[in-house]
Formats: sequence, structure tokens, C-alpha cells
Amino acid sequence: MTKIALIGAGGKMGYRLSSNLQRSDYDVSHVEVSSAGKERLAQGLGIHCVDVNQAVPGADVVILAVPDNLVGRIAENLSPLMAKGTMVVTLDAAAPFAGHLPERDDLVYFVTHPCHPPIFNDETDPEAKRDFFGGHLAKQHIVSALMQGPEEMFTLGEDIAKAIYAPVVRSHKVSVEQMALLEPGLSETVCATLLAVMREAMDEVVARGVDKQCARDFLLGHLNILAAVTFEEQPGVFSDACNKAIENAKPQLMRDDWKRVFEPDEIAESIRRIT
Repeated sequence: MTKIALIGAGGKMGYRLSSNLQRSDYDVSHVEVSSAGKERLAQGLGIHCVDVNQAVPGADVVILAVPDNLVGRIAENLSPLMAKGTMVVTLDAAAPFAGHLPERDDLVYFVTHPCHPPIFNDETDPEAKRDFFGGHLAKQHIVSALMQGPEEMFTLGEDIAKAIYAPVVRSHKVSVEQMALLEPGLSETVCATLLAVMREAMDEVVARGVDKQCARDFLLGHLNILAAVTFEEQPGVFSDACNKAIENAKPQLMRDDWKRVFEPDEIAESIRRIT
């Protein structure tokens, strides 16, 4: 049985992982330093934590469910406790991309991240439809990268990723560099920023006299059909009026060189700020 040491087991992500791993066949030792996290695990899942010195030595896999800016320091502190061949799993590409993992060629480094439940899905259960984050009831896709270690170790890492993010539909194999393009590049720098602009635009319409519920209904409804056409979820084209609006508005809203956010130096700088 694969032994897992889950570091940060009572945190926001750690608790989700702890819950899912309870339904797996893995032998999991839970490590949590905060009193609130320990109480959350005990009351919510009936899990009692152990000391890091008990959990990490002998573990086949060490999962770091901790904030990006703490991954490097925590990994370095745990390094002396990890035996040769131990797999270290991080839940985001930021710290590995930035070179914050210990320089140990005898460890396996695996990075995995959820795509979160897609906007277009086949969920019918009301609770699953409201599981926007995933890793609970709604199905989602995931991305994973074997950063360092024998190629055959990818299977173990992917199996663990499917367990911690369950229920999983598609599992994509990428490189750490590609994962960094996806996040923070695609998902945060571009998608989250443009969504923030959309919300500001809605608030501006409300400030100019439109009822807030009306504006919200109008925006989210149009977002649904416009996204369906844009991402080829359904066949169709925009109207001539819509295409003209895009043509005229895009230069006002977007700089000509906006795709520079995906250049390696820009991705590296974004990750430096994160970590």
C-alpha cells in the first residue's frame, strides 16, 4: 500500500484532499500545524494528525498542500526526512517553475492542478451543479506534470491526482512550463482579469441606471451563449452587429501586444510575485 504524508492537511486545499483520500486505498498520514486545522479535521472527518517526523520518513509520497509562497521553505525543511525515491507532489506549478524545490536528483517531483468543473457540463444533480470548485461532487479535468524522476512514476502521480481531485474525467499530461502558461498565464492573468473587467462593466451599467439584477441576468445569459459559440460548444456565428462591436472595441480594451503576457520572462515575473 502506497504511504502518503499529506502536509497542510487541515488547510483550505488540504481538507479537500483529506476528504477525498479517505475514499482511496492509500495509507495517509495527516500533518497540520494549526490548531484550527487540526480541529477541523477531527470534527469534520474524524482524522487525527501526526507529527511531521512520524509522517514523512518512510512515506512513498509527500503532498505539499500549502500556499505557493511556503512550498520552497517547507520542502527544504522536509528534505532531510525524505528517503531516496520519495515523490514530492505540489498542487501548483508556481514554486517548481521558480526553482524552489530542493536540489535533489534522487527525489521525484510531480505537479498537478485541477481544471475545475467546466461551464459546459452534463451535471444533473442540483448539488453537483453548485459544486463550482470541484473535487467534491462535480466532475472535472486535471493537468499533471512529471518534473523530475523516472517516466514510469507518472502513473503513480496521476493515480494520486485522480484520487485527490475526484471525480475526474480527463487527465492531461503537460510539462511544468506548459502548466505555468495555463496558470497563472491563461487562467489568472488573462481569464480572471477579463472577468474582473466584465464585473466592472456590469457595475458601470448599474451606476448608469440599469437595475442590478437585470444587468446581471443580461450579462450572464449573453456570456453563456457567446462562450458556447466562441469555444465551439455549439455551431453558430456572431451577428454582423456583434462582429462589428468586437472589431471596434478590441483596440480600445486590449493593447496590441497583450499576448506578451505569455512570454517566458512575463510568466517568470508573474510567478516570482506569487511565490
